[in-house]
Amino acid sequence: MRKSEAVHRHLPTSPFKPRVEPPRKEFAVGDRVTHDTYGLGRTIAVEGDTAVLVDFGTRQERITQPFTGMFKL
Repeated sequence: MRKSEAVHRHLPTSPFKPRVEPPRKEFAVGDRVTHDTYGLGRTIAVEGDTAVLVDFGTRQERITQPFTGMFKL
């Protein structure tokens, strides 16, 4: 068997854990959110799973994936 065909098992006690993707953030119209830069807001439009338009009171911002710094309340 060639090295490229080998299957790697990850043991539960191994210090070298496989990379696990964080869960995708999903937002819906009307969700209350907080953003590290802009503060509190409410989603007013959702563009599939690629972007969200958020009203922060004084301004509206289009936040794109991976939505870093934005969390649903």
